[in-house]
Amino acid sequence: MINRFSPSRFPRAPRIGAVQYLNTKPLVHGLAGRGFEVVYDLPSRLADRLARRELDVALIPSIELFRGDGYRVVSDACIGCRGAVMSVKLYFRTPPEKVATLAVDEGSRTSATLAKILLAERFDVQPAVETLALGAGLADTAADAVLLIGDRAIGPQRGAFQLVWDLGDEWVRWQRLPFVFAVWAAHPGVSQAILDEIESLLSATRDAGRSNLAAIASAEAAAHGLTVPQCLGYLRDNLHYDLGPLEREALAVFYGHAAALGLAPAGLDIRRNCMMPTAMSRPA
Repeated sequence: MINRFSPSRFPRAPRIGAVQYLNTKPLVHGLAGRGFEVVYDLPSRLADRLARRELDVALIPSIELFRGDGYRVVSDACIGCRGAVMSVKLYFRTPPEKVATLAVDEGSRTSATLAKILLAERFDVQPAVETLALGAGLADTAADAVLLIGDRAIGPQRGAFQLVWDLGDEWVRWQRLPFVFAVWAAHPGVSQAILDEIESLLSATRDAGRSNLAAIASAEAAAHGLTVPQCLGYLRDNLHYDLGPLEREALAVFYGHAAALGLAPAGLDIRRNCMMPTAMSRPA
């Protein structure tokens, strides 16, 4: 059972930024009504709002953990994968080594960085980048490669493409490590008393969500154009929700590649600067 947060010790209820993509449902299942103010937005916008300190804690793209000012991870819950993720895809109109233009989903930051890393490190390609607006589809851009994330990437797409990458699968095959797309993070102004309560609640919420995947799939499948078995398979088999030792190692490797390409600040000791807690590991 998830305990309710007790805000009476604090001047206001803490503000938590969450995402309403299908892949985040197990992390926020039952979070509302626990004494927090829960704000929903795109991952990229949550990162901006956390930077402006409009939120105390937010589920942010993992790349923003390195770009933020003194952020700390506040939960061992995350959005990750250990193989194909199904909801982060790169569609190619040309062979990867010939990509000159890349369109990236407006809501994406981690996945956009991952796409750039894969193209640069594996094919020595650094394309010009354009933003694909919300509501736009593959047909709305003539870019050589198009990145879609979240609900828009699930299911078949119309159009002629030479190749489609599942970015989770591409990373895992390349690095032999899991990948972490999003983490719960707080800015440095949040009090330790709030963080202590939030940490346990977010982990417990994840555990409760994972125990109710069948119910989540039943409630969400139709809205996402999936059958219940397809939705359950995605939540259960394609996604990984634990920030354990391998996930922390993967974050460090991801940071190294991003920094080398100028996509994240160089010279960070991410375990110190980002305060990634070594104690936040539990069996997969």
